[in-house]
Order: sequence, then structure tokens, then C-alpha cells
Amino acid sequence: MEEEPNRTYIILSAHADLHKYRFCFRLVLTVYVLILCSNCTVVYLIWKQPDLHEPMYVFIAALLLNSVLLSTNIYPKLLLDFLSDTQVISHQACLLQFLLFYSFGYSEFLLLAAMAYDRYVSICRPLLYPSIMRRSTVSALLLAAWLAPAAQFVGLTVMISNQKLSSFTLRLIICNDSIYKLLSVRFHSCCVCVCRVFTLLSNAVLTMIFIVFTYTRILLICYSSSADVRRKAAHTCIPHLLVLSNFLFLGTFDVITARLDADFLTAHLIMILDLFNPLFNPIIYGLKMTEIHKYIKKSIR
Repeated sequence: MEEEPNRTYIILSAHADLHKYRFCFRLVLTVYVLILCSNCTVVYLIWKQPDLHEPMYVFIAALLLNSVLLSTNIYPKLLLDFLSDTQVISHQACLLQFLLFYSFGYSEFLLLAAMAYDRYVSICRPLLYPSIMRRSTVSALLLAAWLAPAAQFVGLTVMISNQKLSSFTLRLIICNDSIYKLLSVRFHSCCVCVCRVFTLLSNAVLTMIFIVFTYTRILLICYSSSADVRRKAAHTCIPHLLVLSNFLFLGTFDVITARLDADFLTAHLIMILDLFNPLFNPIIYGLKMTEIHKYIKKSIR
């Protein structure tokens, strides 16, 4: 639909089915406020306490901050749509939301890989840990986790923006991978196809192989070590594995639903809102990581 010269609008038609769920606005607002408060609280504690200025906690803070940015890309527009009679988004804003959604999404995966590497060095190379995980190394890993996906998706988004649209309706509530269905030619160019495959391989497949390798090595080391070593390794690795498992589930569900025309509205809404990752990540780390839990209890008293 075209409402202004030089500006194209896209209809988010999934909102039409949400009008019967009157509690949606209050639910989304409550979840968003909880995400902001819980994640920012843990990030503040890590920043404020010198004892938590270690690579493991720095990566946790970066992961939670990334969750806040990812949620902020989704929730404000979603809340406005619940209050609006027409749920539309400009083509440019849709492309920006697509760019940020997958940039922050893949950044989260890369941050989890950096955390896996940190645990690998700590458990499998403990004597070399101080020399390997220096401040410069941590900074380089953080920059790579945020800049690499952003650079790749900027290029992909620019290529998509130059394509003509054959449809102006998305059967979703945000702009995700289904944006390709709006294009006049589904797989419109070899260049875009290669870019999509490269992005998937570099940010997902290779990253997953690396994570599996690191945790396999950790398990092998723990198996041949003492009970105390196994206990300490489980104490620091289990929260990361829980967050990773949740992220993989949500990411896989996003890929599947983006490619199906079936209306899995309720399940897709839960996935899009990302209720589990941003909301439960600070709970997992706050309860399972002893040092963080200790400072949370102190701040409450």
C-alpha cells in the first residue's frame, strides 16, 4: 500500500487476529518492563562491583545488554500497534527492524560462543587463562560478536532494499525473514542467495560446531578430573548451556515459522516476543552464578 509519495507501507496482518486477545497489550508491556528491569539490574551489578570484572561476567553483561537491545527493537513498535487501528510499517522501518533483529540475534549466538571459549580456556587451559583472556582479547571478542553480524546484514539489507515488491502484506507482527516473501522474485538474485548462505554458515553453523567442540572438550576434561573440578565446571557451564539451549530452540522456531504459510499465531507470538531469552537469562544467571546472586541479595537488603 502506498500512502505518501516515495514512501511504501507494509501491512502487518497478524495483528488482525490479535484483537480478540485483549490482554495482549498489558502482557507485552509487563514483559517488556520486566526485561528492562531484570537485565539492567544484573548489568549494573556487574559494572559496579570490581569483583565481577572478569571475562565470564563481562560476557554475561554483554549478553544481557544485547537482549535489551533486541527486545527494544521489537516491543515499542508492537505496543504502538496494539493501540493503533491500523498496523502498518514503512518499508524503510521494516528493513531496519529486519536488520537489527538478525544482527542482535546472531550477536547473541556469537556471544554465547565467546562464553564457551572462555569456559574452555578456564577449564582446559587454566594455567594459560590469564595470558589468553586479557582485556584486549575480551574486547576483540565483543567487537567481533557485535560488528560481524551487523556488517553482513547491512550488505544484505541494502540488496533487499533495491528489489521491487510484489506484495505489501506480512502475515506476522514484526519484520523477520519472511520479508523475502514480499519481493517480486522470491530468490531474486544469486548475490543475495550467496550472502544469505554465507551469513547462515558463518554465524550459525560454524559457530555451533565451535560451541559443540568446546563443550565436548570440557566434558572430556571433567570426566577425567576430580569431583571438585567437575562440580566447579558444572556450576559455571550449566547456566550457559541452559541459555544456549533456549536460544537454539527459539532460533530454530523462527527459521521454521518464517518459511511456513501456516498460521501458528500463538506459538509464533511467544517466539517473536522472545519471552524466554531476555526475561529468563538474568534469572538463570542471577540464581545459578554464586557471585551475582550474592550481590543481588545484598542490594535487596
